Amino acid sequence: MKKRKLLAALLCATTVVMSLAACGGSSSNSESESETTSADAKYTVGICQLVQHEALDAATEGFKAALVEKLGDEVTFDEQNAAGDSATCATITNGFVSSGYDLIMANATASLAAASASTGDIPIVATSITDYATALNIDAEDWTGVSGINVTGTSDLAPLDQQADMVNELFGDDIKTVGILYCSGEANSQYQAKTITGYLEEYGYTVKDFTFSDSNDVAQVTQACCDESDVIYIPTDNTAANCIQNINNIASAAQKPIIAGEEGICAGGGVATLSIDYYDIGYSAGLMAYEILANGGDPADMEIRYAEEVKKEYNPEICETLGITVPSDYEAIETE
Repeated sequence: MKKRKLLAALLCATTVVMSLAACGGSSSNSESESETTSADAKYTVGICQLVQHEALDAATEGFKAALVEKLGDEVTFDEQNAAGDSATCATITNGFVSSGYDLIMANATASLAAASASTGDIPIVATSITDYATALNIDAEDWTGVSGINVTGTSDLAPLDQQADMVNELFGDDIKTVGILYCSGEANSQYQAKTITGYLEEYGYTVKDFTFSDSNDVAQVTQACCDESDVIYIPTDNTAANCIQNINNIASAAQKPIIAGEEGICAGGGVATLSIDYYDIGYSAGLMAYEILANGGDPADMEIRYAEEVKKEYNPEICETLGITVPSDYEAIETE
């Protein structure tokens, strides 16, 4: 599935340059900086990615790879990045609707919420979504695995009970408190925090949430989390991922280990993670988009897909610094 090198040339010819933003860096850019179209293109796909970071970037790459592999120069992309701003997501997706694009790809929960609010007609394929019921404001009791509307896609949720198991496996009775650090504005993180709290409490841990509203108060909230917690858990939170360097600086100084919800956060400052492959879920979403565009698939009836595999990973550098030894079934993350 991972045909990155073979597809690189095609992707370069069919994509637009993504506007980039880092934590505390440049402002958002809701307009694509360049757009390459083909005279043979039959389909135009708008891509709205919430923010630039390794996991979401990989999902977008996988999505485009699948469509280019299937459609070649029959597809063109308008790829835009909201620089972490939900309002910008709405601006981007409304623009896609006004332009009459054939399909919208929404990467991350805020992008999906904006796209769903923008149109009930244009097919939407999402990826990197933790919980679709939460993202679409559907009651959990009514959720059947399909949206019933113009939305389908793939989830990035790794089993939260197994993530709680990982905390206990690595630290056992040596810790008493777990602080969950995340952005209060991300519904996906709220869902993960609520769910994993129950599993952690079953092990007898005291669990407390530490939430920041945006990148401006990450440092202050992280320091409070370090002061009051033995171990920090960070879910698949896009704002935290974008600010992981700042978080790691504070956690490292306090000698507090971080268990991460995905590989990118772990590589930036975590001890370990139970992670999925974001390229793979993006690729799977691309195949779903192909079924809709080329074969008339109805997103309302297409079941949400999940990662086929999860793996235990660890950050060798952080583990060595903190004196943590992981079991033999953990794979080392390659860090720069």
